[in-house]
Amino acid sequence: MKLARLALAALALVALVFAGRAAGAHFSAFASWVQGQGALGAALFVLAYAAAVVAFVPASILTLAAGAIFGVPRGTLYVLVAATLGAALAFLVSRYLARGLVERKLAGDPRLAAIDRAVGAEGRRIVFLLRLSPAFPFSLLNYALGLTRVRFADYVLASVGMLPGTLLYVYSGKLAGDVASLAGGASVAKGAGYYTLLGVGLLATLAVTVTVTRIARRALSQATAIGAAP
Repeated sequence: MKLARLALAALALVALVFAGRAAGAHFSAFASWVQGQGALGAALFVLAYAAAVVAFVPASILTLAAGAIFGVPRGTLYVLVAATLGAALAFLVSRYLARGLVERKLAGDPRLAAIDRAVGAEGRRIVFLLRLSPAFPFSLLNYALGLTRVRFADYVLASVGMLPGTLLYVYSGKLAGDVASLAGGASVAKGAGYYTLLGVGLLATLAVTVTVTRIARRALSQATAIGAAP
């Protein structure tokens, strides 16, 4: 029965992804409509953005549109709230649908279980570095982290790591000036800010790789020592 529920959940997620991809083609029209809706438009924008994150839909056009519609301060706030909400929902879906299966698998391998515990202990730092890094797909990462022992509170707090990238995209949307120009193919302005953020992201990628490697090595050493003890 558990496997059947898991299979049904997987099918539902696949259907959501396909539905999200289809809806993604209408993001530009939706953003244009939101522009004239005032406070209601802002609330709908946040909800649509969060749903896009859960459905694996690249939300970059909405992030750019936030700058054109709401300006930099409000656009950054709305996107950060929406992205955090969507990431939290994806995390919880993964945590409560598949984490039990992962734990049963880990129970048979003390070394992997030790790594899982160690990652959970360093969860906030790891998630923060992952959010800074451009090397890890955002939507996929949300689901993958739900399978780990990372605490939900740490996961949400570490979402502040999305702020630099969010600010850059929203600012680029503000420079584009309107949603119509974004729909025509406007992209992130590749000035000093872009390359600075790219450099920070690459350093974060290196840092998270080193951090996770050290944690894994330490956890494996401890697990091996425990296993060898009489």
